[in-house]
Amino acid sequence: MKTFDVQSICIEAPRNRVFEFVAEPSNLPKWANAFKTADARCARLQTPHGPATIALRTDTRQDAGTIDWTMTFPDGSVRTAYARVTPDGENRAVFSFVLMAPPVPLEAVEGALEAQRKILAEELVCLKTILEAR
Repeated sequence: MKTFDVQSICIEAPRNRVFEFVAEPSNLPKWANAFKTADARCARLQTPHGPATIALRTDTRQDAGTIDWTMTFPDGSVRTAYARVTPDGENRAVFSFVLMAPPVPLEAVEGALEAQRKILAEELVCLKTILEAR
């Protein structure tokens, strides 16, 4: 059973600009559907079970192009989202995201992951649109 999905999108913008935008937590609500607000310490999410305030830590390595978000939920569970920005020429970058299965019972993983996979695909198009318009 697959418990992850990897998606990527080419963005017609310099790698550094893509990295800086994605690495800034306050930009998450602009392209990631669940985020209603976010800053360097916390975020407000809209979840299937209603709104939730979470602790948010953003770990970045600009030299490697990695951006990891560690999210601690009110029940104490911790989830991490993994992303990378890779140069593809001087004025183009590839943004890739590893989507991990949500915390649901094992028998529901495939359906939940598929639903989140579709949402992520839409979010990546939104991110591309924002960055290419700048």
